[in-house]
Amino acid sequence: MASTVSDPRPGYGQLLRTPGAWTFLLPGFAARQPFAMLTIGIVLLVQHTTGSYGSAGVVAAVTGVSMALFAPQTGKLADRFGQRAVLLPGVLVHTASVTALTALALADAPLWALCAAAVPAGASVPQVGPMVRARWAAILGAAPGRKASPLMSTAAAFESVTDEFTFVVGPVLATALCTGVHPSAGLLAEAGLTLVGGLLFAARRGTQPAVRDAASDAGPRTSALSVPGVRVLAVAFLGIGAVFGGMQVSLTAFSEEIGRPGVNGLLYGVFAAGNMLAGIVCGAVAWKSGPRRRLLIGYAALTLTASGLWALHSVPLLAGLGLLVGLSIAPALIGGYTLVEDLVPGSARTEAFTWLTGAVALGQAAAVTVAGRLADAHGASAGFVVPLVGTALALVTLVTLRSRLTPSAPERVVARGIGHRGPVTVD
Repeated sequence: MASTVSDPRPGYGQLLRTPGAWTFLLPGFAARQPFAMLTIGIVLLVQHTTGSYGSAGVVAAVTGVSMALFAPQTGKLADRFGQRAVLLPGVLVHTASVTALTALALADAPLWALCAAAVPAGASVPQVGPMVRARWAAILGAAPGRKASPLMSTAAAFESVTDEFTFVVGPVLATALCTGVHPSAGLLAEAGLTLVGGLLFAARRGTQPAVRDAASDAGPRTSALSVPGVRVLAVAFLGIGAVFGGMQVSLTAFSEEIGRPGVNGLLYGVFAAGNMLAGIVCGAVAWKSGPRRRLLIGYAALTLTASGLWALHSVPLLAGLGLLVGLSIAPALIGGYTLVEDLVPGSARTEAFTWLTGAVALGQAAAVTVAGRLADAHGASAGFVVPLVGTALALVTLVTLRSRLTPSAPERVVARGIGHRGPVTVD
């Protein structure tokens, strides 16, 4: 199903006309919503039933840690046995686990019971984002012995934008359902989307990558974590997760403090919209700098903008700075994902993507726990300190270990924006 491309400057339109693309993009978009909806849905429901942001943060943290630990294993299993074989049982377990967690929360179950239900709920989150990236590689001809289509760089940028859009739709949808319909509606919608989207995505077997035969693999199988740059990027993505988790809890607490709980969705929507807008721009610009430099600059901007959140006490100012924080996330995320394509061998790339996804989940889990405790004890302003601390620590790590983000080859052909390819040095 390799695509034949005559235009050396392919764009979004040509990518979306690739045969078979829409058959997995639409169900894949629905099935990847859990990552964006699950944490905020848990926070809003558990805080409603317990009255404690700290308890809500603990349950969300257990979910995130479980997701972070199991995501790379899911990627390995999908490479070995096929995506369908992993997704079918996974979405069923996830739907049942989230439903059980919702029922326990509504029944005022003790915290330990909620945490017990959160473990399988997080572990079974389908890793659809990396699976979609793998399907793009399969249908565009990125296989050993074949030259990949020029559309591969466009597909990488498109997926980054889609990830950003997911963080716009998911949390806003979950918040609107929890505040406007019922506190449990966000989690129940998340479970339903996972089930329907996951089953439809798994059913599209024609675009599923071929299962690798372990016996025919040449040489030892490489682990993504054996690449030093992946470990550095995982730390960076922990900080990004701290922003998502800290913003979710702290914006919710701020809205409650001012007696306008409905404004939470607006504030988070502005933050997420900035994230998506920056993602679109990053994919469309022909960058002259390499992804490592863009990652460092983007992360410095993220740390700077996050540093002022704790000091703001008005909706317009918080929305404005939240927009700037969102605008700073996309360059860091896209720079990191682009570096994975340069640093990691193709045989371990799916696993590398799931490690970064898991790092975001783990950072988010830690952030909702700490921010929840701080918001309970000292108010929403204290919760906003979490994104600052998380990004500052990650930025120090990035700057100190930036040499590990340089590929072994001195020069590579990397994506320089939608429709732009050319040799650049990664700096």
